[in-house]
Amino acid sequence: MSSPRIAGAPISWGVCEVPGWGYQLDPAQVLREMREVGLVATEIGPEGFLPASPAELARVLADHDLSAVGGFAPVLLHDGAHDPVPGISPILDGFVAAGAEVLVLAAVTGSVGYDSRPELGEQEWKTLLHNLDRLADAAAERGIRAVIHPHVGTMIEQRDEVLRVLDGSGIPLCLDTGHLLIGGTDPAELTRQAPNRIAHVHLKDVDHALAARVRAGELSYTDGVKAGMYRPLGGGDVDIAGVTQILRTQGFDGWYVLEQDTILTEAPSDEGPVRDVRASVAYLRSVL
Repeated sequence: MSSPRIAGAPISWGVCEVPGWGYQLDPAQVLREMREVGLVATEIGPEGFLPASPAELARVLADHDLSAVGGFAPVLLHDGAHDPVPGISPILDGFVAAGAEVLVLAAVTGSVGYDSRPELGEQEWKTLLHNLDRLADAAAERGIRAVIHPHVGTMIEQRDEVLRVLDGSGIPLCLDTGHLLIGGTDPAELTRQAPNRIAHVHLKDVDHALAARVRAGELSYTDGVKAGMYRPLGGGDVDIAGVTQILRTQGFDGWYVLEQDTILTEAPSDEGPVRDVRASVAYLRSVL
């Protein structure tokens, strides 16, 4: 079995596409700290964080001895009047030029942020599932694997919605252990049920009590993150060791991405988010 591939994501340093999310660290610091903790690759992060020019992106990553895994793409999938395929073409251009492998799709609501979402009708669900397969095909034509990321505050959040995607489309999953748990899905159970559909992994550990409050609507997702809902791997209530063991047993050879949503209210006065990332890297290496 090949050695596990471990990557980082800028949101573990508080870098996020949501307006007003929090203080945004400089890319050079984030990339430098990724290498310092032993990560070999990164997801690209939100638009504007790294250079849009494929050549410049490749140079910046090479300067920090990192490769590109791919990245997160929030897309509107359920609106029959909106075609999401043309909008991903520039993203795919950049991924191909940077040698990235994975397009991580999230089925956004059409509103800003992740704190509320509408109910979909049957036709909207048909449109969403059809668009997932269209996007997967468009990415595959460019040599990129598209995956769907169940995510709090998107149209694919709760357990029945995840299962509906598995039944109604062929797109692989991004197994995000944190968002699944918050949305009411046991990530270890899902891994056992559908290991052949998992092509990409986002590892998060979660404080179950805070996650339950978000699930119940007592806290918004954003407030849950601010309150410390995400913990360093091994410090929360997700069975990270169990999930990774199942994946390894099933021959998973994709990326394990350390992706723990963080909000910074100001520039860190100490070493900042890298402290938790370092702890997570150490824990993940110990279980792998």
